[in-house]
Amino acid sequence: MTISDLRPLSLGEILDRTLSLYRQHFVLFVGIAALPQLLNLALSLAQVWTGRVAGGHKQVAVAVAAAGFIGGLVGVVVYLVVYLFAQGGTVYAVSEIYLGRPATIGASLKRMRGQVGNLFGVTLLNGLVIGIATILLIVPGIYMACRLITCVPAALLEDLGPRDSLERSYRLTEDSAGRSFVIYLLYFFLLYAAVLLFILPFSVASRLTANDPGSVWVWLVLGQVGNFLATTLVTPILTIATAVFYYDLRVRKEAFDLQLLMNQVGRTARPSAGVGTTLY
Repeated sequence: MTISDLRPLSLGEILDRTLSLYRQHFVLFVGIAALPQLLNLALSLAQVWTGRVAGGHKQVAVAVAAAGFIGGLVGVVVYLVVYLFAQGGTVYAVSEIYLGRPATIGASLKRMRGQVGNLFGVTLLNGLVIGIATILLIVPGIYMACRLITCVPAALLEDLGPRDSLERSYRLTEDSAGRSFVIYLLYFFLLYAAVLLFILPFSVASRLTANDPGSVWVWLVLGQVGNFLATTLVTPILTIATAVFYYDLRVRKEAFDLQLLMNQVGRTARPSAGVGTTLY
């Protein structure tokens, strides 16, 4: 992309650009999501194998249950770290593409070094705000989710803390909650489609073969692989959309495209300036 591509977009154009970026850089975005998700897949397969061992050796059932509890706690931590790395890496990749620079899987994930703690705070505070609003009434919870949709790009690309990033997103999305809602609708539609395609068939098969432990184990393993595929393929789409939406809001409300153009002109002009002349 070039700076000239940065312009106010309609809702349809935001969704089209999201899917276009996903298709054009499929390996990049799926790779960012897949590498961390492999940790989750390995942990899930280990839990399935542990369950099979417990079924065949009842005398170790208590030990397996304890190991399963510890494994569950480890799984939560692993999932959180994986989620943050994949989300942040995708935001950085979209940013590089938007600014006309090359993006790679390794470079995008490396930029998350030192950012996990801050992004955890952003995610936690965002979840608390939406959760409290949802407890009050469902509609306020949905509204807050729509207003805070760009808090992660704001935190990473502007180096903001949890509170500042949420406030930043709330200001940016003023009068744009409806567009945020449609972005969420697209994501959940694709997510449910992926569940029906990659997960549900194996769940049904495991129930139909409940009397055959060997077959059930195979279907459970395939179900975990299906979950890996569904998550890896669909999750990047929402993150790409939020980053595209974030840049669109900045272009609309802050003339971000003009700021970049002026900076580019300034960098081009400096080498030709005379000795002792400084251009700002």
